[in-house]
Amino acid sequence: MKKFLTIVALLCALPSLAAVYNVKDYGAKGDGVTLDHTAINRAIEAAVANGGGRIDVPAGTYLCGSIRLKSNIELHLIAGAKILAAPASMKAYDESEVFGFPEYQDGGHTYFHNSLIWADGQENISITGRGMIDGQGLTKKDTERGGNVQGGSIGTGDKAIALKLCKNILIRDITIFRGGHFAIIVTGCERGTIDNVTIDTNRDGIDIDCCKYLTVQNTKVNTPSDDAIVLKASYALKKAVACEHILINNCLVTGYKLGTFLDGTYQPEKVNWVCGRIKLGTESNGGYRNIAISNCTCMYSSGLAFEEVDQGKMENITVSNISMSHVHHYPIYITTGCRNRGPKEVTQPSSARDIYISNVVADDCDSLAGIIITGMEGEPIRNVSLQNISIQYRGGGKKVAKPYREQGTNYPEPRWAGPTPAYGLFARHVDGLRISNVRFELMRPDERPDIILEDVSGYSKTE
Repeated sequence: MKKFLTIVALLCALPSLAAVYNVKDYGAKGDGVTLDHTAINRAIEAAVANGGGRIDVPAGTYLCGSIRLKSNIELHLIAGAKILAAPASMKAYDESEVFGFPEYQDGGHTYFHNSLIWADGQENISITGRGMIDGQGLTKKDTERGGNVQGGSIGTGDKAIALKLCKNILIRDITIFRGGHFAIIVTGCERGTIDNVTIDTNRDGIDIDCCKYLTVQNTKVNTPSDDAIVLKASYALKKAVACEHILINNCLVTGYKLGTFLDGTYQPEKVNWVCGRIKLGTESNGGYRNIAISNCTCMYSSGLAFEEVDQGKMENITVSNISMSHVHHYPIYITTGCRNRGPKEVTQPSSARDIYISNVVADDCDSLAGIIITGMEGEPIRNVSLQNISIQYRGGGKKVAKPYREQGTNYPEPRWAGPTPAYGLFARHVDGLRISNVRFELMRPDERPDIILEDVSGYSKTE
């Protein structure tokens, strides 16, 4: 009896193990030729029927269309496993949902079900493991419309991972190559973590839209043709929803040539309209609140961009401990505008306040633009602090004769506004600008002054 009780005690002390479902037991081949998403979905449904569990994808190449994640499911890609996105010609993707009224954001933010891996309204979902998602068959175009019609074709997959209205999510350790329109998009999700993920992709890396209580950490994102880590607050949920309480920590963003981050050759790409960068915007109907960005490195990347142009509020933003090298176009960009892409009955202007940026070092910065902080006439950006910042510019800029454009209804991108009047800092329509220990260095002479302020009140500068 004593021996029996000892065995029972030992068994009770062991951790509870969730049921594991091997996709090959449900018909998956992993040969790179057979469509395997149907088998993977069968394994998911079997796990759901038993309350959830882990779906193991062993080593091999699994050609797939849409994989539908459900509550209490962990999709686990074992090292050596690759989920390969099927080409549009195989028509293997689910039809995108019907949105119901004219969109106020790009189709990529509107439709989710036509993705390679997607979940809608689920909870306790995970995508983990040392395997890879290769979105070779996904589109990177912006031509998506409802009913899964893109550029005239039906059956095209749009994104690698799309999660909408989900709670308690985890994406950890995986690698994503060629992620389509977005490698990862999470919209309207609450409580989640993206951790130790590596992305080398041909459009956006990670888009976090209308979410709250999310963390992105220890993650590496190479995006030579678009943004790396982006927070948005679009109208994708058919109402304005803030993106709030978001942490971005210990991340690396780069703009190397596609594929060279993963193969280790790290080849600089030609300068596109934008590459790399950590950004808030442009879709910004709901605004941003309580965002913290820290301990990040940017290489061959555009700088930090904080853009509120769709009648939302951007407030309580803190940035610290950022290192940049070989910066395209600008190091720091903060702007509000009146693009107002949203319902016409909304009449409040875009606004921004309480933005604190400290401990930033940047070298080899483009001579196009210095730090830019531009609000709107009658609605200034309020309370901006720049502290302990050292920026090295390439210089060589010419004196700017014409006035720098007002943001207005323009798309907020400095490249299209032209050179800033000052090489170091240009600020306009700002109420409360504090600068402490901010230093600019030129690699060669520049005809422009280091700082120009227009319609700036409450300005202070200390060494």
